[in-house]
Amino acid sequence: MSSLLPTLASAAETFVYFGGYTGGKSDSQGIYVSRFDLESGALSEPQLAAEVSSPSFVAIHPNRGNLYAVSEKPATGSAKEGTMTAYSLDPETGALTKLNERSTGGAAPCHVSVAPSGDAIVVANYTGGSCASFGLADDGSFTDAGSFHQHEGSSINPKRQKEPHAHSANFSWDGRFVFVADLGTDRIETYRFDAGTSQMSPTGVTRIEPGSGPRHFAFHPNGKFAWVINEMALTLTGFRYEKESGTLTEIQTISTVPDNDRKQPGLSTAEVQVHPSGKFVYGSNRGHDTIAIFRLDESDGQLAFVEVESIRGKTPRNFTIDPTGRYLLAAGQDSDTVHVFAIDQNTGALSDHGSEISVPSPVCVRFLPLPRDKRIYLRVP
Repeated sequence: MSSLLPTLASAAETFVYFGGYTGGKSDSQGIYVSRFDLESGALSEPQLAAEVSSPSFVAIHPNRGNLYAVSEKPATGSAKEGTMTAYSLDPETGALTKLNERSTGGAAPCHVSVAPSGDAIVVANYTGGSCASFGLADDGSFTDAGSFHQHEGSSINPKRQKEPHAHSANFSWDGRFVFVADLGTDRIETYRFDAGTSQMSPTGVTRIEPGSGPRHFAFHPNGKFAWVINEMALTLTGFRYEKESGTLTEIQTISTVPDNDRKQPGLSTAEVQVHPSGKFVYGSNRGHDTIAIFRLDESDGQLAFVEVESIRGKTPRNFTIDPTGRYLLAAGQDSDTVHVFAIDQNTGALSDHGSEISVPSPVCVRFLPLPRDKRIYLRVP
């Protein structure tokens, strides 16, 4: 890989960042960046944007030019707690410059999200099962912790669910609530969020079918529906969202793999994403090495299974949809690949675009949001 960071050549390009695991059999050195052509769907060769230990999940500020990464390595002076790092982002080259780092308050942080207002972040700590919120300074660096919450409980699988395992922390579309999916307790913990103090306050719990293992969570663009992908049960559970109370009411649970494949050994799900148009929902199947595609009935929130598409790689822990809604990028953690698929705007189906790059152990893929002067290229029907 070249040591020279890419420079955006035109308004039809944006940056895409890749986080992954370092050490062991992985050749990864940290966070990588590529140029993505919004017209052609082509990816440039990735370059190292920041050297950091196991940045397993990254999030990008919605409008300020900052990137945040959680790392499972202990923070300085801590034997157990994981680390999160704040970076400034050069909009011309994609280069990342470290601003500061903080302990996440728990072990093995696995997810980070930025508030829609851009004034705070929330993190989920997998080991031990906890979540925390932090304020952000004007330059995007971390301020002191707003709040910390330790989950309690267990569920029915003795190998995976003896204790809490918070796996994702996501803001509601208006930033008033935070939803933390806990794989270990089969619950989604809901917190009311105070933007002025960056504090979360527990306000409710949504229970998932025992043994499901809720992992990642995503909202529909209209804010009326949301979905959690269940790692252990190979399912998606959909909800109707009540914005005043933050209540989730279950609508449906649907399989992410064909019925005939459900008994294959070694299968699990990972990521859920909603198409920018709101017409389609996608989920990743590890072991099965596919992306599941669903069509949404926006009148009632019901999903209909369309198909599964091979990622042309192994272990799709994470994937993302580009800002135009025309392409899906699927990362193969165990094949060291990121493959580009074209999205059929009428059916949601994926077709092989033919563009693929090699990225060491990619487990998170995130696009740089388009500036206002480039949003002419967002052409979702």
